[in-house]
Amino acid sequence: MNVISAPPRPDAIVIGSGFGGLAAAVRLLARGYRVTVLEKLDAPGGRAYTFRQDGFTFDAGPTIITAPYLLEELWALHGRRMADDLDLRAIDPFYVIRFDDGTEFRASADVSAMREEVRRIAPEDVEGFERHIRDSEAIYDVAFAQLADRPFHRLGAMLAAVPDMIRLQGYRSVFGKVCSNFRNPKLRVAFSFHPLLIGGNPLNTTAYYCLIAHLEKLHGVHYAMGGTGAVVRALVRLIEAKGGRLRCDAEVTEILAENGAAAGVRLASGEVLRADVVVSNADPAWTYARLLGARPRRRWTDAKLARAKYSMGLFVWYFGTDRRFDEVYHHTMVLGPRYEGLLRDIFQRKRLAEDMSLYLHRPTANDPSLAPPGCDAFYVLSPVPHLGGGIDWRAMAEPYRARIQQRLEETVLPGLGRHIVTQRLLTPLDFRERLNAWQGAAFAMEPQLFQSAWFRPHNMSEELRNLFLVGAGTHPGAGVPGVIASARVLDQVLPPAESFTSARV
Repeated sequence: MNVISAPPRPDAIVIGSGFGGLAAAVRLLARGYRVTVLEKLDAPGGRAYTFRQDGFTFDAGPTIITAPYLLEELWALHGRRMADDLDLRAIDPFYVIRFDDGTEFRASADVSAMREEVRRIAPEDVEGFERHIRDSEAIYDVAFAQLADRPFHRLGAMLAAVPDMIRLQGYRSVFGKVCSNFRNPKLRVAFSFHPLLIGGNPLNTTAYYCLIAHLEKLHGVHYAMGGTGAVVRALVRLIEAKGGRLRCDAEVTEILAENGAAAGVRLASGEVLRADVVVSNADPAWTYARLLGARPRRRWTDAKLARAKYSMGLFVWYFGTDRRFDEVYHHTMVLGPRYEGLLRDIFQRKRLAEDMSLYLHRPTANDPSLAPPGCDAFYVLSPVPHLGGGIDWRAMAEPYRARIQQRLEETVLPGLGRHIVTQRLLTPLDFRERLNAWQGAAFAMEPQLFQSAWFRPHNMSEELRNLFLVGAGTHPGAGVPGVIASARVLDQVLPPAESFTSARV
């Protein structure tokens, strides 16, 4: 009796284990590929890495989940329920915005509550708020619901999107669009700062990102119990349960090519791994200039990469305290005295300003497991210029940290210095050295109009067949929903596994 064995499954290598890379691995497994995820660091997560020290747990990067259905879909691809592996909890209000004069604005999913927040600060802007909510929903329905997982590797896809872009005023900036609806300076800030969460300057990020207001209202803002690292660990367990492999301490130094197609990778150790498909979750500038650096490139040349505009950098201070600060909310924006001027210092002048605006994360407000009993874990983030500004972070890190501490003590954490028991820093230099982030930019290319969709590095590489890109630097862009959606695009551009196996028979 002759037994006919099934042809071997094609091999796929995923470079990087950030959310984009892990989501890509889940989808590749569902499509019949054998998958190996390669991670430079000693643990998975990329920007969502987890630091543990002195009994405290710190999420290195993302802290909120705003479109949980995108995660639920990954489990559903394998006939499973995300809720069995992960505990996501909605947070409402989403965050508290503290202005420089001490005024607070509480952002919420409840439109009535938001309307009253607007009325309390500027009654004359209630009508503008109603327009903003309608505008945000209309933009979301096109820019996210229809376009976020549509591939843009063909110019025709971009041209087809132009009429909607004009109708929805995508050619305007987020700040310009918000200013057309609000007159009060505080409300203009409260409804326009969101691009900073994905590396964009509100003064020139396309108004399409006004969709974030509706995204938050529609799907809520969620926290993963155990921290964002719990999401990473759950995805890794899902991948391994379906036969995928994760290799840490496995830095890729080169993408190999044969006959114009990706054929595998070379590791820093010299080891060569062959593959039918390579998916890079690395920064596209790093992918093209370093991993394909020895090959001629048609579009993403060194000169083009040098001309591109990159997101700001981040200065992040993680610290634990020996007491709880229960008056501080889970997510708090501690704003400084300037807005437009500070944004120009960060993005255009690329200088470290004397003033600052901060995002303060206190996860132990809802999850005391991240700190010893009676203690708090904190993360405070300050947008700063990327390394193109020439700031010497080896010299400036501690002085800048001290200025942040002083600002927090003056505003929301009085007496902080007496209670710090552990701490660590992350600067744009760390983003470059640890995460291979081009110029230390925290979110890859800045989401300007002419660096979005077709103008952004494509999910299906222009340089090599069977090379694909996911993550913050490709379409649709940064942020947890964006990078997970970038893996969703693979379903439309990835060759079916059968196309490789049939060719071998």
